[in-house]
Amino acid sequence: MAAKKLAILTGGGDCPGLNPAIRGVVLKATDLGYECLGVQEGWKGMISGDAKPLRREDVEEIVGRGGTILGTSRTNPYKKEGGVEGVVGTFKKLGLHALVAMGGEDTLGVAAKLYKEKKLNVVGVPKTMDNDLSATDYTFGFDTSVTVAVDAAARLIDTGRSHRRIMVLEVMGRHAGWVSLFTGIAAGADYVCLPERRVDVADMTAKLRQAHKRKNVALVVASEAIDMGDSGKEELDQFGHMILKERGVGEKLAKLIEKETGIETRAAVIGHIQRGGAPTLFDRMLGTRAGVKAAELVDAGDFGKMVALRGDKVVPVSLSEATGTLKTVTPEWFSLLDTLTAGAAKTSPAKAAVKS
Repeated sequence: MAAKKLAILTGGGDCPGLNPAIRGVVLKATDLGYECLGVQEGWKGMISGDAKPLRREDVEEIVGRGGTILGTSRTNPYKKEGGVEGVVGTFKKLGLHALVAMGGEDTLGVAAKLYKEKKLNVVGVPKTMDNDLSATDYTFGFDTSVTVAVDAAARLIDTGRSHRRIMVLEVMGRHAGWVSLFTGIAAGADYVCLPERRVDVADMTAKLRQAHKRKNVALVVASEAIDMGDSGKEELDQFGHMILKERGVGEKLAKLIEKETGIETRAAVIGHIQRGGAPTLFDRMLGTRAGVKAAELVDAGDFGKMVALRGDKVVPVSLSEATGTLKTVTPEWFSLLDTLTAGAAKTSPAKAAVKS
């Protein structure tokens, strides 16, 4: 009897932890008697049928490697003419028993629709450095990205103190501010700007003056997509999200702060540096456990599910639950932030969670 075939794809933005997850799926699935295939460049590869064999020897040494050996893209089959039909055709052409899709809200949103509408055997693995997927406590990629950002913040504080400056660190985070929140708290920032609530400019500048007077330096951590009141017409990707490559929130904040405080202010954008590099221990462990669990769900025939971290347990949850609403920063985190920092805005309630 021929071995059942299991395919794996990684979609959306890359992040550390994907390779450990791929490795976990392959090693467990191979032990269970499956033949594994690696789909190239996410849903783009599923539309075109671009897949290559994945064997134990292909993945044994990738646990500490950043990025994804499969490649990725932001392709949405539902926005491509013939895209959904292409995915279904590839599923049949390759003779797949199941597909493990690794990604964030967009990639897994597609997986959820394919399971519901086309009855494809799919299992999801949550990957996003933004940590904004509902139904799971953490996603791999987040811990590494924040660890890198905290290191960058510490370096900015050093040079800022030397020059008696205010420093602004712009980090990733489109709709959810988890990266900026955790970076700001862990780095001892004096102000944190989040997408979930507006910045009170008067409050921010007053508190930055106070912090600078005490320490000869002050640090602001800001999400890349905070509302600066000048968003204008934005270019959108295939999932309807803003392409943020030219917004420059950090620079705009720095100019505003320098104008209002009279203190020399500089900005740095960590950008895609957060996406690369070796995964932390936490992300290696979470990615590996998620990959192994995904293979187990496939073998059990438990499809239409996503692997989630709940406490210290890795458990299945429905894809529809996981992708229904983005997980954004909640008021209790604002309270903690306001206690620990010199001045996150204390007005303007959080925005409602964004529907995917």
